[in-house]
Amino acid sequence: MMKSVFQGRDLLSTKDYTKEELMYLIEFAEHLKELKKNRIPHRYLEGKNVALIFEKPSTRTRCSFTTACIDLGAHPEYLGKGDIQLGKKESVRDTALVLSSMFDGIEYRGFDQSLVEELAEYSDVPVWNGLTNQEHPTQMLADYMTMKEEFGTLEGRTIAYMGTGDNNVCNSIVITGAILGVNVTVGCPKELAPRKEVLDLANEFAKKSGAVIKVTHDPAEAVRGADAIYTNVWAAMHEEAIFAERVKLNRPYQVNAELLKNVGNDHYILLHCLPAFHNTETTLGKEIEEKYGVSEMEMTDEVFYGPHARQFQQAENRMHTIKAIMAATLGNLFVPSVK
Repeated sequence: MMKSVFQGRDLLSTKDYTKEELMYLIEFAEHLKELKKNRIPHRYLEGKNVALIFEKPSTRTRCSFTTACIDLGAHPEYLGKGDIQLGKKESVRDTALVLSSMFDGIEYRGFDQSLVEELAEYSDVPVWNGLTNQEHPTQMLADYMTMKEEFGTLEGRTIAYMGTGDNNVCNSIVITGAILGVNVTVGCPKELAPRKEVLDLANEFAKKSGAVIKVTHDPAEAVRGADAIYTNVWAAMHEEAIFAERVKLNRPYQVNAELLKNVGNDHYILLHCLPAFHNTETTLGKEIEEKYGVSEMEMTDEVFYGPHARQFQQAENRMHTIKAIMAATLGNLFVPSVK
């Protein structure tokens, strides 16, 4: 039998996949979503074992991988930061050799991109990037799947990313959009613009797909004509020391009702990879309000629960797209080519 175009491949970055391959995975995820909705079994990984390495905590990524494994017939084994420390107690290479001798697939969520790349280099089973400081590829498939569900197509659509532009989510949105032919506008402070190497890579992909990649420091201009407006936390888990500065810089880029008047259409959707600081109904939310005087950050409560919001559909789609990735790369599916 001819080997599948996906069989045995890692997912470390969306840049390693073609537009056609990414669209296949998104459409396969739509199919799997329909199967789950209708309670039709799809146990493509029956008898497989999957290691889930989480050096960073997670809600959606952990739940998505765990549920996806179970739906596909695989056994997930969670390895938290207290169970495994890559490069600390044991080298990444040694960890890769041990785990790939016991498991059929490995997910990694942690810190530097070089760690997941080294893990993949020495593993002889597929390795999937659940998040690093530089990229978040599994999130991207869910994000663009949500746009496709809403609008039917992706090519020629426009997504506006608001806020900190030099983080893993924005990096992956820009690169993935450029591959898929989706226009991406980043609305951000000058001090937090996407890095040049990210924009250069995206523009190389955009030459082929026809996407337009743009960075602006004018919030109103950034959202004008957008089909989707995306935002994210202003500071990551390891950036507490610079929180006050991030709040100050990002305030003008808050997604709120006033900003959304500039979109110019009523058919846009709002996306957020979650968790979101849109009110003070959490312990951390209360602490932020006390320390920095803000009760709503990257998105206001009004629009977060408004009619344009799709972040919970987007969160569910994490599971379906992760399921598609694992089934395609590990499930012995017959996909000889992707046109």
